Amino acid sequence: MEIPKKLVNSVSGCADDALAGLVSCNPGLRLLQGHRVILRSDLSAVRGRVALLSGGGSGHEPAHAGYVGKGMLTGVVAGAVFTSPSVGSVLAAIRVLAQAGAVGILLIVKNYTGDRLNFGLALERARSEGADVRMVVVGDDCAFTAPGKAGRRGICGTVLIHKVAGALAEAGAGLDEIVEKVTAASKAMGTLGLSLSPCSIPGSKPSFQLAEDEMELGLGIHGEAGVRRMKVLPADEAVETMLKHMTDPSNASHISLTPGCSVVLMVNNLGGLSCLELGIVAGAAVRRLESRGIRIARALVGCFMTALEMAGVSLTLLVVDEELLRLIDAKTTAMAWPIVPAGPATARREEIPAPMDVPGQPLDETSTGPGAVPVQRVLERVCSTLLDIQDKLNQLDRKAGDGDCGHTHARAAHAIREWMRSRPPPAAPSQLLSCLADLLLEKMGGSSGVLYGLFLTAAARTLRGRSDPAAWADAMDSGIDAMQRYGGAAPGDRTMLDSLCAAAKALHSLRVPGADPLRVLEAAVQSAEVAAEATKHMEAGAGRASYIRSSRLEHPDPGAVAVAAVLGAVLGGLRDPLATPK
Repeated sequence: MEIPKKLVNSVSGCADDALAGLVSCNPGLRLLQGHRVILRSDLSAVRGRVALLSGGGSGHEPAHAGYVGKGMLTGVVAGAVFTSPSVGSVLAAIRVLAQAGAVGILLIVKNYTGDRLNFGLALERARSEGADVRMVVVGDDCAFTAPGKAGRRGICGTVLIHKVAGALAEAGAGLDEIVEKVTAASKAMGTLGLSLSPCSIPGSKPSFQLAEDEMELGLGIHGEAGVRRMKVLPADEAVETMLKHMTDPSNASHISLTPGCSVVLMVNNLGGLSCLELGIVAGAAVRRLESRGIRIARALVGCFMTALEMAGVSLTLLVVDEELLRLIDAKTTAMAWPIVPAGPATARREEIPAPMDVPGQPLDETSTGPGAVPVQRVLERVCSTLLDIQDKLNQLDRKAGDGDCGHTHARAAHAIREWMRSRPPPAAPSQLLSCLADLLLEKMGGSSGVLYGLFLTAAARTLRGRSDPAAWADAMDSGIDAMQRYGGAAPGDRTMLDSLCAAAKALHSLRVPGADPLRVLEAAVQSAEVAAEATKHMEAGAGRASYIRSSRLEHPDPGAVAVAAVLGAVLGGLRDPLATPK
């Protein structure tokens, strides 16, 4: 097992460097000389008030230093990664706060043996010096059905205790009142974690291993073992498993929720989960809680207390009344506390109605150009061609893109076929291209769908009210101009534009009186095919291929090949009156 890569300067200095970086970016914070202690820069504001001190090992960022600020913590004491802070640093922080004129100092400590011991010893020494110091130990973990002598671990719910205590202290509450109210809040709170991967201390191997198809329920924020390993579940089922475990009355660590009660929900990223996954989990948690009759008074979603790079999530539930909710909503300058929407979370919000369709042009628009022939024959030829070359386009795209160009064009082909089965396509060229633009924008997907949509929309606008052959040359130019204007590519950039521009140049012959439209289109197809083949010698200037070294691009651009094939299919459909639409 290899040691994972970390973006640090040194293993030994990573905790100090992280704190220094935080202070550098926040004018409201200061480091205490000679210690891993961060304090509010406005310590004069502490005089006559209760000061709040917390902390623990590093590696849980933004906890705890991110919660220092007006309305939350007065200071924090940090240890090395996953290591309790020293007694000396805790005592130094207490002394600074006492000397700043605090009328009382509350230590908020997560329930881990090292934290309890070190903060506790510093408390005893500070009391012997005359300081009025109290300690609240937070244990919010719902993992173990029968907690041992050590009790419930302190995890992400501690952040909510920081907030409640900070709001009370800012309002001028005394030490006894703060202790009483945060102790009561702690008893009405529960947290449970779920992990898809381990974490690793800088310079060390991962603390445990999970199989590719496994997840672990109830693990600690240092990688401590959980209560169960299980197969990876869909997000909805995983969240239901978590909530069921958290609220099971047979679990001695459970949180009691009754229908109609209000909770603050905290959906915490343990460090390595994507924001996409976090949003999915948050939505699932809201739905599952509402199905139990629980009102989610507030929902906080983000990174609050992490375990380095662990890919996982924890759910925290705090049962609240109006007073507690006001304390959660109270203002704070702590940089890691989110802007919480002032209102309940719910999955039952009404959607904004979709806009009404803008009336299109009349269906009886006349045309004598290529649109006058049965368009189904031409469109079917295009669809068949795109499906036939699907694998070829995918293979070409794998060389420089994500390998889905063929799939994208196949989606367009299937969408067009389904559309033709549902209704006869309009014969009027302008309306036909406009309908195809809407269809591809909705169904095709990817940048190709947008580019085709741009091209067809602009071309349709040029064809409106026109039926002369030259209109098709003008429409081609309009479509290309729109693609260049919004897509940013140009001829020679190794894109579909290379084929389109070559074909457009040939189509200019339609402006010559008496020109044979089919012969001109044949020349346009040949030009497009030659241009598509020539892209193998070009250096990509746009699209995903532009990130690939030109020496690796020894094949035609798939988009250019697709455009040439589409134009060839249109020519074939126009020339072959015997072809029957499927």
